[in-house]
Amino acid sequence: MTERNDEQLIRDAYIRMYDGMIAKDEVILRDVLDDSFVLVHMTGMRQSKGDFIEAVLNGTLNYYSAEHEDLPVEINGDAAVLTGQSYVAAAVFGGGRSNWRLQQKCSMKKIDGAWKITRSVASIY
Repeated sequence: MTERNDEQLIRDAYIRMYDGMIAKDEVILRDVLDDSFVLVHMTGMRQSKGDFIEAVLNGTLNYYSAEHEDLPVEINGDAAVLTGQSYVAAAVFGGGRSNWRLQQKCSMKKIDGAWKITRSVASIY
């Protein structure tokens, strides 16, 4: 597989993560997130894969839309970092619906030909 193809697969994984968040689709989220996944929120709070998926499914984290503005990728063998900048409509932790310029720095690894997200550090841009 060429690096260019890998770049697209990495971007696709990031977009699929958002698709799963918006649709509250547990199958997509379980597929695209590695079992070691940790989300580091802007507050510094950390969520495991299971805790993050549960928060999406139970409405603690609500995502309504995402427009992906910039998705640069750096690949080093079977590891990669995608720094996604997306304009997101969300209501989280009991707050009202707001629009955010959300950046997620996603660490990824290639496992059996598929790119999985292992860590995401959220911030604004």
